[in-house]
Amino acid sequence: MEALIPVINKLQDVFNTVGADIIQLPQIVVVGTQSSGKSSVLESLVGRDILPRGTGIVTRRPLILQLVHIDSEDCRKTSEENESKKNGRLYRGIDGEEWGKFLHTKNKIYTDFEEIRQEVEAETERISGNNKGISDEPIHLKIFSPYVVNLTLVDLPGITKVPVGDQPKDIELQIKELIFKYISNPNSIILAVTAANTDMATSEALKVAREFDPDGRRTLAVVTKLDLMDAGTDAMDVLMGRVIPVKLGIIGVVNRSQLDINQKKLVADSIRDEYAYLQKKYPSLANRNGTKHLARTLNRLLMHHIRDCLPELKTRINVLAAQYQSLLSGYGEPVDDKSSTLLQLITKFAAEYCHTIEGTAKYIETTELCGGARICYIFHETFGRTLESVDPLGGLTTIDVLTAIRNATGPRPALFVPEVSFELLVKRQVKRLEDPSLRCVELVHEEMQRIIQHCSNYSTQELLRFPKLHDAIVEVVTSLLRKRLPVTNEMVHNLVAIELAYINTKHPDFADACGLMNNNIEEQRRNRMRDLPSAVPRDKAAAGGSQSGNVGEQSDGGTGNWRGMLRKGEEGPAGDRAMLQHPRPASPQRGHAVNLLDVPVPVSRRLSAREQRDCEVIERLIKSYFLIVRKNIQDSVPKAVMHFLVNHVKDCLQSELVGQLYKTGLLDDLLTESEDMAQRRTEAADMLKALQKASQVIAEIRETHLW
Repeated sequence: MEALIPVINKLQDVFNTVGADIIQLPQIVVVGTQSSGKSSVLESLVGRDILPRGTGIVTRRPLILQLVHIDSEDCRKTSEENESKKNGRLYRGIDGEEWGKFLHTKNKIYTDFEEIRQEVEAETERISGNNKGISDEPIHLKIFSPYVVNLTLVDLPGITKVPVGDQPKDIELQIKELIFKYISNPNSIILAVTAANTDMATSEALKVAREFDPDGRRTLAVVTKLDLMDAGTDAMDVLMGRVIPVKLGIIGVVNRSQLDINQKKLVADSIRDEYAYLQKKYPSLANRNGTKHLARTLNRLLMHHIRDCLPELKTRINVLAAQYQSLLSGYGEPVDDKSSTLLQLITKFAAEYCHTIEGTAKYIETTELCGGARICYIFHETFGRTLESVDPLGGLTTIDVLTAIRNATGPRPALFVPEVSFELLVKRQVKRLEDPSLRCVELVHEEMQRIIQHCSNYSTQELLRFPKLHDAIVEVVTSLLRKRLPVTNEMVHNLVAIELAYINTKHPDFADACGLMNNNIEEQRRNRMRDLPSAVPRDKAAAGGSQSGNVGEQSDGGTGNWRGMLRKGEEGPAGDRAMLQHPRPASPQRGHAVNLLDVPVPVSRRLSAREQRDCEVIERLIKSYFLIVRKNIQDSVPKAVMHFLVNHVKDCLQSELVGQLYKTGLLDDLLTESEDMAQRRTEAADMLKALQKASQVIAEIRETHLW
């Protein structure tokens, strides 16, 4: 199981090559306040001085430190590490037992650990600047040594409370957010570092750890600076877990002092002095504390943690590999045969456009109506209901009907209701059907325009690779729709004009309605005659009430009697009369000429029985004929739109696209990829390659029974 940690290091190397942290690998995250001894703990684990030292905040970027154990007799590099090329130069081997490598310096090998420390400082200032600010971009360092155990550690900036110098005012928040980013990884082990000369109950490191690991299943506490506690006190209770229990344990260590560092005291000598101190001060706990015990404990915890995390890692890697494979397929392969590719894309777009109209598209919209379904909705719901809501007599008042009847009779009183008045009024009402019909054409045109975007987004994503081709296709289809719009509007206009051109009073449905209406009127006449007193002569009654032919002699209140129009009112049964309202014009002023057309008319008067019956006849005829025409328009307009707009575009779309775009001179321009498409394809291919390699690494673990 010891080989599990190198496997994780190998996975880390795989994902480092693509600069991605999409996989949360098991690692040990070191957390603590400033000057709590974090850097000293890490250097003790490495056995070398590799980290910057100083006052205030020193660690200003995450340092991902991979410790790789190598055998003593194999201090020369293996095939992977000892033959690397840089600028044509071949590194055959390395003098010394230990060396290091940075990810950002590629294949450069560092055998001088002082040079490693200087490179950490330089790289920190390169990104974070020299104003004590921090950055979340990590530094990757790998150390090869026979004196280390296999570990992956992350050193983070120390928690601080008050900004100093030119640090940003929110430095505390920035540091905590950076720490949260790493310890929120469920595959990480939290190494909470606290100085022994501070109160354990106020440990910021343990407080932060508990926020993301409330059960303490992945938190290990380290107590530093045991030798700096006040005289007469010790850390026995703390190390035994009596103050604050920690599930994974509490380990005490002794750091090098600043004087030791200044005097270049070796880490190995410091570890020997630490062991002697523990034997003297804490003899019963000496074997369970110290740097060596910490290294072995971290190694064991990390191995077990890796073993527990591998199944989830394997699943995560496989899922991501499938996602990136799909993404790469969407980006498509580099174009070799441009002529064939252009024709394929045009054909596919035209087919998808037609399929969307027909309802057979591969990608069916589930959130809203689209394509042919929406066109059907426009025809039968939007347009149909709009026509049904049009009142056959809307905008037509009784006075309008009466005025039309009078105007149609000329100077002589009419014996019959003039047919001209009916045609005049019914044409006026039928004309009102034109606007809803043209609006129907407009709505269908808008939907066919929307289908273009639908096909681009969902059906033919390959077009996104070629923005110029996409724009050209949109322009061609839009132009085709634009050309068909006036043709379709003209046809719809003609449909209404046809209905207005000839009022067919012999239409079967209209003849039936007239017959039924005449029967009702005749029945009403008979009923009135039955109700007349016996003293009234039947011929007079018939002359005043007959409606069979709309014939009758005019009374004083008739339409042809001028004196009847000027009367204040007319006596008669209330049921047979209606009140008409007229505006009272201003009276002519004295001394001015009088215009006979300005003679005041009565404020109101009641319709005579004859006038009322004439108006009712006209209104019923208008309503009957209007319903016939509305039915025709409701049926013929969708057919016209389908023939002149929808079906024509479907039939001509591919030929129009080929004729406009499939030209040799346009190939290179139309098939030019977007600027970032090639880069995204390369990144996706590299990531897919890394994921496939990571999957192979995990498969090797299963084959070697390490898992």
